[in-house]
Formats: sequence, structure tokens, C-alpha cells
Amino acid sequence: MRLERLSSNQFKIFLTFDDLMERGLTEEIMWQDLPAMQALFHDMMFEASDELDFELAGVLSVQVYMLQAQGMLIIVTQELLDDDDDYIEMQVTLDESDALLYVFDDFEDIIQLSHTLGRLGIDDGSVYFFDHNYYVFFTDSLLEEVNQEDFIALLSEYSEASVVSPARIMEYGNTIISEKAMHQLRHTFK
Repeated sequence: MRLERLSSNQFKIFLTFDDLMERGLTEEIMWQDLPAMQALFHDMMFEASDELDFELAGVLSVQVYMLQAQGMLIIVTQELLDDDDDYIEMQVTLDESDALLYVFDDFEDIIQLSHTLGRLGIDDGSVYFFDHNYYVFFTDSLLEEVNQEDFIALLSEYSEASVVSPARIMEYGNTIISEKAMHQLRHTFK
């Protein structure tokens, strides 16, 4: 479990699939056993609170994103209300993303990936630059056309799954290639 304080009233928790399994959190539990899921979230909130020295009180807005091949991203925001609140109320929002976002240290690795994916007939993708790293984003429509497990294994040879959300990259990152990135890279860097 990775923790990061985003502001004075917000923090982020990232759990890999291994972290989720260690905590007994399966997809079935998340969608069907609400009391078990709430108990796990409650424990994680207090663990994060202790580690980040973040006082949990009042209303907590909890956004949960299931990231394909990456794990779970949880963003917790403490609503700024009266200091008299002696209770914790959690508002949980679940979202599942089938899109893939991978982070690269070196642009050359993206070029090599584009040539490998070209042999498989894959032209799609977008490339972004954010916080000294390159990111390649593949939409869920592409994932419907390819074998997801093989595709993820291939991507993992060149990079690793990003813990930064696609929305953050698209909003704050610089767009290098907005569409058909693998095709454009192959033809630019032969």
C-alpha cells in the first residue's frame, strides 16, 4: 500500500492487486458484500491516518478507482466543515476503468514498444509527458480488440503500470501525441 498526502485535507492510497488480495478484498466482495468492504475501508482509513498524521473527522469523500492491470486508487477528501464534528461519515464512489496507463522513464522505450506493437497491428494510443516521465494511454476500446493479458504482459516488458490516474495525466500533463501514437512513432522513427 502506497500513501501520499495531496493537500491538508486530501490523501491518496494506491493498492496493487497483491495488496488487495492480502487484505482479502476481491472484486466479488467489492460489488456484493458492502459491510465487508466498508470494514476494510475503515481499517485502511485509520492506517493511512496514522501514517500520514491526518486527523479523520467529519465527512470523508472517498473516491475509489479500479485501474485495469494496476490495482485500486483511493482518493480521500475531508470536507471542511465545523470543527465540532465527533463522527466520521464516508461517502464512497466506485469507478472502474478498463483503460491502461503506463509510465516510461525514457522516450526510446516508447519507440521500441511502437515497433513491437506494429507487428501485432496495434496503432492506437496517446503519449503524454508529466512530472519528468512519459505516459502511454490506451483506451478501453482497444482492449476489446486484443487479448488483454498478452497485451498487458507485453507492455510490462517496456514499462510499468502508472499509479497516477489517467484523468490527472490528461489534465496536467503535456500531450505529445493525442491519437494513433504507436503508428505515428513507427513512421517517424524507422
